[in-house]
Amino acid sequence: MSDLAQQSCEACKSDAPTLSDAEINAMKPDVPEWEVKEIDGEKRLSRRFKFKNFAEALAFTQTVGDLAEDADHHPAILTEYGKVTVDWWTHKIGGLHKNDFVMAAKTDKAYT
Repeated sequence: MSDLAQQSCEACKSDAPTLSDAEINAMKPDVPEWEVKEIDGEKRLSRRFKFKNFAEALAFTQTVGDLAEDADHHPAILTEYGKVTVDWWTHKIGGLHKNDFVMAAKTDKAYT
């Protein structure tokens, strides 16, 4: 696992640039299970996590929510029976920032 999970999110201003495709490609190997997708013109990191039942999925959702609150960086989370889909992106800049990769790595660590 990369050291991204040990890093903290940095303050991000609304005029901060989104990551370039080259920067995304350089960081992607650190979170290999995550997919880069685009919704409404904004790139996001997305991953679906699988669980035995709804209770486990709900507990993981709470764990990710706690990580998000601690970092003051919040994802979109869809909790279903046996699965949780998490999307990280930086709302303030309308795309991906290093913080999203940090939080994806922290989410992976919470899953293991």
